[in-house]
Amino acid sequence: MNSRFRLAALLPVIFFLVLAGVFYVAIYRGGDPSKVPSALIGRYVPEFQLAAVEGLDRPGLETADFGQGGPVIVNVWASWCVPCRTEMPLLVELQRVADVPLYGINYKDDPAAARRFLAELGNPFERIGADANGRAAIDWGVYGVPETYIVDGKGRIALKHVGPLTPEAIAEEILPALRAARS
Repeated sequence: MNSRFRLAALLPVIFFLVLAGVFYVAIYRGGDPSKVPSALIGRYVPEFQLAAVEGLDRPGLETADFGQGGPVIVNVWASWCVPCRTEMPLLVELQRVADVPLYGINYKDDPAAARRFLAELGNPFERIGADANGRAAIDWGVYGVPETYIVDGKGRIALKHVGPLTPEAIAEEILPALRAARS
C-alpha cells in the first residue's frame, strides 16, 4: 500500500515535468511566429475583385492586375490597426526603393478613416481595393492585419510576411524575395 501511495504522489510531478518540457520546446524551438506557412505560396493569386476605396484617386484591385510581367508587393492593412500605423512609413520608403508596384487591400475599414490614415502617413499604393466584408482577405489566407505578400511576374504568390514589416524584415525577406521574383 505504501508503494501505491508514493506512485500516486509522483504522478502529478511526472505529469508536470512532461508538460513543462513540451512548453519549453514549443517556446524556445518553435521558430519565428511571423513565419506562418501559407498553402498559397507558389499558387496564383485568388480570384477577386475589389472596388476602389471611396474618395481616393487610386483604382481598385482585382486578379487581372497581377501577372503583367513584373513582381508586385501587396499589403493588407486597416486604419484601425495599430501595427499598420507603425508600418506605413516603412511601406512609403519601400515603395520608393523597391521599384515595383505596391498594391493595398484595405481590410474591413471605414473609407473616411482609411483616407485620413493615408493623408496623415502617406499613400504608397498604386492601387487600393476596399475589402469591406473581408472576403478577399480570406481568399488570400490572411490571418490578421498587417500582412505583406510578394507576387511574381506570372501572378504567383512568392512570399507571405505576417505582421508589421520591420527594417530587418524588409532587408532579409522582402527585398531578396523581390529579387528572386524578378528572375
